[in-house]
Amino acid sequence: MDSHAAAPQGHEDAAHAHPGPGLYVKIGIVLFVLTGLEVAAYEIAHRPGALGAFLKPIVVPVLLLLSAFKFALVAMFYMHLKQDSKLLSGLFVFPLIIATVVIVSLIALFIYHYTYQRGML
Repeated sequence: MDSHAAAPQGHEDAAHAHPGPGLYVKIGIVLFVLTGLEVAAYEIAHRPGALGAFLKPIVVPVLLLLSAFKFALVAMFYMHLKQDSKLLSGLFVFPLIIATVVIVSLIALFIYHYTYQRGML
């Protein structure tokens, strides 16, 4: 009976084991690279030239995507959402999904309204 009681406890510990320091260093390096890409995108978009002219209209969505990816990495690993139960992760992620949909919808509405006001539509 003791062997059966010890097995699920060991299995539980393995399922909720936290990553080692090496993984956190790798995630930190990825976050550093993503931050560098954000800074580079902003700087390139505000310089004269063909690349700056190409990137300027899309720099805000690019920055939003990069920051969303960084947020997801921080939430999953440094806030330990990846090791939490699915219920707790769902309680955290579901409102973020709703907020994202609302924000993207408002941005689309403002873009439509702005182009309609300018007579570009």
